[in-house]
Amino acid sequence: MKRITTFFVLIALVCLAASTALAQGPLTVDIHGPGQRMVNITLLPPKGLDGNPVPEAAAKEFEELVKNNLAYIPFLKLVSVGELLGGDPSRGVSAQDIDFKPFQLARVDLCMTTGWNGQYIEARVFETFSGRRVVGKAYRDVGDKLPMVADRFCSAFLEALTGKKGFFDSPIAFVKQDGKVKEIYTVLPQGRGLRQISDLGGFNLSPAWSAEGDEIAFTHIGDDRHELCIYDSNTQKIRRFAKGLGDTVISPVYGPDDVLYLSLNLNGTTNIYELSKSYKIGKKLAASPYIDVSPSFDRTASKMAFTSGRAGNPHIYLLDMKTGQVRRVTTTGKYNTHPCLSPDGRYVAYTHQTSNGHRIFLHDLETGREKQLTFGPGNDEYPAFGPDGYFVAFASSRTGEYQLYLTTRHGDKPRKISTGKGAAFAPAWDTSMQW
Repeated sequence: MKRITTFFVLIALVCLAASTALAQGPLTVDIHGPGQRMVNITLLPPKGLDGNPVPEAAAKEFEELVKNNLAYIPFLKLVSVGELLGGDPSRGVSAQDIDFKPFQLARVDLCMTTGWNGQYIEARVFETFSGRRVVGKAYRDVGDKLPMVADRFCSAFLEALTGKKGFFDSPIAFVKQDGKVKEIYTVLPQGRGLRQISDLGGFNLSPAWSAEGDEIAFTHIGDDRHELCIYDSNTQKIRRFAKGLGDTVISPVYGPDDVLYLSLNLNGTTNIYELSKSYKIGKKLAASPYIDVSPSFDRTASKMAFTSGRAGNPHIYLLDMKTGQVRRVTTTGKYNTHPCLSPDGRYVAYTHQTSNGHRIFLHDLETGREKQLTFGPGNDEYPAFGPDGYFVAFASSRTGEYQLYLTTRHGDKPRKISTGKGAAFAPAWDTSMQW
């Protein structure tokens, strides 16, 4: 009798949980809110479609790629099938093929299914309390494209869950040092697809992406001059400009309509200038007799953050592109630099010098509140927002040599990006995937 009573109590609890979930509507996560709920997800074993066998090696590789991607998301927790009562509760890849009760009892919110037919994949994620499909995608002729397929599926999954695309297929440009030479490279945030962009020798610094992600602007410092360089991903060639730009070319960045802005030293003063489409010097922005460098724009290009010495030491300022008004953002400390505006224009991430080294701070332009995102050891510098405005890449010397790391706007535990041998710094994220 006791066993029967216990059984009905469990069923009642499951039904209550399911009805509550349905009443609350689809499961979503507000990644920009003050707090994030933890979401548990289980990846179910792959299944063959239409009676076909599962290609074991490819299925295992795909699962590991997905697991690695999802491990970057701080509000997702992977729960193994072995933790479910009775093991794998599925016999197929559709909702009707899944017994959701074991998930509900284990408090698992989501489950993912993968179906295989040769080089054809179907991947789905379901809510376990309602049976609702969160996302479903099919991919043909995957062959050696499994990493790209995993990235795209995880990005689509995150967009369905949070309203923002994932960063998985958005590369990061950065500076990589080999001996005394510094060149421009790109890499995916997961540490895959490392690629050298420049091979010019000398110092190649300050990479910045165009709005469409088809160009990377950077500074080349050679033996006798500075040059503005533009890498074209379509031709894989680099154009170099120096004539008429003065003797100092610093921190180029793309602004409104992919117009280039950069800091130039003209007549003994370093200020931020607009360049014409033919790379001729145009108007000066936020003109002052002080050093103005490191411009950064939001997605609408209505704001420009920059570093200026007009207060006596480096601080972050904000320029209203319509009115031309400049206001000071940072007021504490003696060294604040490397500003990066979030794509929505609400936040500025920047490098702040503390008594324990350089750290990444976040300033909310709406409320004026500031938050420390990183805590060392070593120095943390060069913040760069991802396309969703949630993840922040930065460079840190916490292991002795500068390497790239990822954190979030909430300051979650940093995760290292693998970039191979040599120091890595000055990340710049391609945000074109979100446009």
